Parts: sequence; structure tokens; C-alpha cells
Amino acid sequence: MMQMNKRILLIIGGGIASYKALFLIRVLARRSIASRVILTKAGSEFVTALAAGGLSGDKVYCDLFDLTDEAEMGHIQLSRSADLVVVAPATADLLAKAAHGLANDLASTTLLATDKRILFAPAMNVRMWEAPTTQRNIQTLKDGGCLFIGPDEGDMACGEYGFGRMAEPEAVADAVEVALRGVTAPDDPRDPKPLQGKHALLTAGPTREPIDPVRYLSNYSSGKQGYAIAGALAESGAHVTLVSGPVALGPPHGVDVRPVETARDMLTACEAALPADIFISVAAVADWRPAKPADQKIKKSQTDMPALELTQNVDILATLSKAGNRPDLVIGFAAETHNVINHARAKLTKKGCDWIIANDISGDVMGGDHNRMILVTPKDTRSWPLLTKTDAARKLVSAIVAHFQRNR
Repeated sequence: MMQMNKRILLIIGGGIASYKALFLIRVLARRSIASRVILTKAGSEFVTALAAGGLSGDKVYCDLFDLTDEAEMGHIQLSRSADLVVVAPATADLLAKAAHGLANDLASTTLLATDKRILFAPAMNVRMWEAPTTQRNIQTLKDGGCLFIGPDEGDMACGEYGFGRMAEPEAVADAVEVALRGVTAPDDPRDPKPLQGKHALLTAGPTREPIDPVRYLSNYSSGKQGYAIAGALAESGAHVTLVSGPVALGPPHGVDVRPVETARDMLTACEAALPADIFISVAAVADWRPAKPADQKIKKSQTDMPALELTQNVDILATLSKAGNRPDLVIGFAAETHNVINHARAKLTKKGCDWIIANDISGDVMGGDHNRMILVTPKDTRSWPLLTKTDAARKLVSAIVAHFQRNR
């Protein structure tokens, strides 16, 4: 990974998600990004200045009217001493203060005085997040060029479910890296999106291979990971074509969804969508299909149990990897139950793709809300932590953005 040798100013707001800010400091440090911390009064109810200072290796600033702090580094200098300002967690209160230019404590004064970009990682109750006032404040900040990562959807400490969970530290760190590269970052209206002008084609969900008019062969794929990746690609500016098997999911915002049933239908739809710059084969395509599906329902009253003759299905990933109009970046998924990395590396060679995302599906990955991805390339293997599928999608898209930035 690129060594950035940059510094952020991290403002830690108050809330149960404040603990994630401590993990963020460590994740950034591993990426050679140093943190200087402002800990709000509310934030200090959840984490301590001692912990933040110990992890950052720097002084933690808390009080606007601390004479020692002002003598050592005044709040104006503090607001401009880093390459990026990050607010994590960004509470509804901090967002409101920033949107309206209030400056009654060190954090809000710093946000008003800074000449650097600001990245917010919101965290709050779902009702607070959905409140029209909060949404107006967010729009005001976005219109002013501020950046946002998250929030995620999920269970909350208050017992409710919905959007409002702070994005995981790895996802926030990815957004920090993108912003520090100075090219763009999510939701910045001033800059072109990092994948603007790219066409991303991907598959998601299961396929259904008919046995007769009422039965089929399929699998447990929910399509959640593929849909999350499609949404993250669209957020990054790509034109996204999603060829989807049957799922119980709504279409991601800004994504062209083309529904199909069988593996052969899926391949036909993918070939019709070419050319593309990126192809990601996320779908759990049935390996086999009935060789001779019945045109009438097979009755169980028949004396003998019917024999089911199978034939191998088309290999969509291998076909598009070897196509004459092959996409620039071809990524496959390897869902495995054992010897995950070995099987993934063998699949990388056999299919002729550029990357394989390996994942162990022995848990609840298929149909669940979390995933632990391993990025396998011809040169290296990168293991990512257990993340929500939304965060895993963003992490993969960040890697795709970095790939195109390196190779442009």
C-alpha cells in the first residue's frame, strides 16, 4: 500500500460510536497517516484523552479556552496544521454547528476556521439521521464542499434499526486516503467522481435452472454483496450495469438493473452490455443445469423417482475474461468452504481474470450482512477484516479506484 506520510486532524464527537475513532487512529497509523486529536466534551464521556493520545502519539486538545494549549498551538493554527479534517463520529449536533457556522467550543471553532477539506463520518439515531433538519444541514455542508462517508444501516445501541451507524474504521480510512490523494472523495460536488466515465458491468444473485415449469436448481445467494458493490461503484461515478438473478432487493440508486433467470440468460445479458471498463462476477451462478428440463410438471405419483441428468453450465467469468472486447479489469469471486486462498489462486489462473475476491462461506456470508474478503492478485494477497457488506463493497471500490489511478 502507498505510504502517504500525511496528517489528519481528528475531531471525536460524543456517542457510543466514539470508540471507533480509537480504532481509526490505529488503522490510519498503519497506512502512515498520523492523527492529531480534538476530543469534544461529549466525546470525553465515551473515550479518554489518555487513550486517544496514547494511540496517536500526540497531544489531545479539548478546551477552546485552555491558555496552555493556545500558547502552544492556537486554535487557528490547529485548524490548519493537518492535511485533512475528519469528524468521527459526526453527531447531529456537530453537523448542525458546522452547517450554521456556530463556534462555541474548540471543535466547532476549528471547523469554521479551517482552510482544509472536511470529511464527516456521521453517527446518530436513525430518527435523528432522517430528520429533515439534519438532512438540510448535510446538504448545506455538501454544497460547501464537505465530504461524507456513511452512515451504515444496522442495529443500534438504542435498540432501533436503520441508517445511523458510523462507517467502520477501515471504510473511513479508505475515504481518508481518497481525499488525501487530492483527486476526489465521495459526495464532493466540486470534483469529478473517481470512476467518472467508466462503465462497470457486474453480476449478482443466484441463477435458477429449471427442472420443470415449477421447480428449479439454485443456491442461497441473496445478492446483497453484488448490490452493495453496484451501489458503491455508482457512488464513485461509474455507469453501472447490474445483471441480476432473482433477488428480494430494490435496485441500487443510479444503477441500470437487468433481471435474468438462468446462467445462459446472464451471459447473454453481459455480452450485450459490453464494452465495459470493469467486469465483476459476483453472482453465484449454478455450475450445472438439468440437461432436459420437462415441459410439464413432473408428478410425484409416478412409480419411479425421476432421474435428473445434469450438464455443465456456461462459465461467464472465463468467457468474458477471454472475450475480444475484454474489460480492462476483470474481477471474480471465489466462494469457498475450505482451502480458501489456494482455491482462489487456482481459479485466478484458470479463469484468466485479473483479481479474485475470495471469501469463506462456511459461516452466514450467503444471505448474511457481513463478509470477510481476501483480495488475490497475481502479485499478492490482501486480507480484509470482517465488515458489513456495504463497507466491504466500498473497500473493494477503493481498491478499484486506486488501480485506475495508478495505471492512467
